[in-house]
Amino acid sequence: MRIPVVDNGGQWTHREWRVLRDLGVETEIVPNTRPLAEMRADAVVLSGGALSLEGTETPLGAVAGWIDDASIPILGICVGHQFLGRHFGGRVVRGAPEFGRVEVVVDAPEHPLFAGLSSPFHAWTSHNDQVVEPPPGWIALAHSSGCRIQAMAHPTRPIWGVQFHPEVEPTEHGVEIFRRFVAAAERTREGDK
Repeated sequence: MRIPVVDNGGQWTHREWRVLRDLGVETEIVPNTRPLAEMRADAVVLSGGALSLEGTETPLGAVAGWIDDASIPILGICVGHQFLGRHFGGRVVRGAPEFGRVEVVVDAPEHPLFAGLSSPFHAWTSHNDQVVEPPPGWIALAHSSGCRIQAMAHPTRPIWGVQFHPEVEPTEHGVEIFRRFVAAAERTREGDK
């Protein structure tokens, strides 16, 4: 199983890499300018970053060039989540900043990302921008008091986004969320055989 972390300039990109490595995944941190075809990926994590997408068409490296045709699972974290929202037709705006610990309330407890996990749970956030309207058809999975879309999922493809940071220790269930993403990638790979 190979899951690279696409680096969008996030302060915790190395932690995303470490969680995947500790789960036994072959992983590396790659620049967001690398085409998907050069990643040899079974799935991809889009890291967080300080880039603001609010009211802009700012690209996320080469990601927009391959994401529409990618058939592998994708997990967007923080700005990766915001990019997914904007790219697929949702709305990203500068909202009330969330920095530090927040309570995340699960709105779709049956979804594979959150099934069986406690709700609410504590998560670590660090963002100014946020998805305020998910893309058409996407499922809102979780919220917090300051952010309506803490997590969302594509309706038919294995693409998930989380505004919070599951890679840092203060986030409850963070490693389990990564474990579930890896399991989705394994199911997708087995389905392709």
